[in-house]
Amino acid sequence: MQHKAFLFDLNGTMIDDMQYHIRAWHRILNSLGATISLERMKEECYGTNNELLERIFPGRFTTEEKNRMSFEKEKEYQQEFRPHLRLIDGLDDFLMRSYSSGIKMAIGSAAIMFNIDFVLDNLGIRKYFNALVSADDVSHSKPHPETYLKCAEKLNVDTADCLVFEDAPKGVESSLNAGMKSLVITTLHTEEEFSGFSNIEMFINNYRHSSLERLFS
Repeated sequence: MQHKAFLFDLNGTMIDDMQYHIRAWHRILNSLGATISLERMKEECYGTNNELLERIFPGRFTTEEKNRMSFEKEKEYQQEFRPHLRLIDGLDDFLMRSYSSGIKMAIGSAAIMFNIDFVLDNLGIRKYFNALVSADDVSHSKPHPETYLKCAEKLNVDTADCLVFEDAPKGVESSLNAGMKSLVITTLHTEEEFSGFSNIEMFINNYRHSSLERLFS
């Protein structure tokens, strides 16, 4: 088998929810005087919540204030997205097949554990994952490789044997920096937005894509 471990980003990769994060931040930040467009907000939705706040409002908020605003934003996001919470088409079968094939799986996300728990417990998929790495577990967020290196370490798998599932250029850069190949799902970004990356094995638009079959051969 080509890969011994599958490492998944969460938002936009397992669930198609990035537009809900973007809209939640857009409302909150503009209410604080940011005056930024939805397109700019899309570009800024990477890294941890605290890093995002610091990029938009450098030096304005204390860590405690950023933590509070982050949690309030996630509660707003969860309330709005909950009626639409479901795995991206085909992922339920893909997870079952990967698990049955003995492939180790982890989630490596810039989300706080509050959001990871929201997805795993409401969808009943926690059993598939041998390791979870959240924003709470790293000192450096994507595109730094720490998130995916920690996933590999927790799974006790070499980086060369990991395949990273991502939806964002910063995430693919993180996997490249970790010495890992990536599979990209185009929920939010187009294939053209990933030009220049040498570590992408394939692009898919959902988990029923025929190209996924070769991961098991």
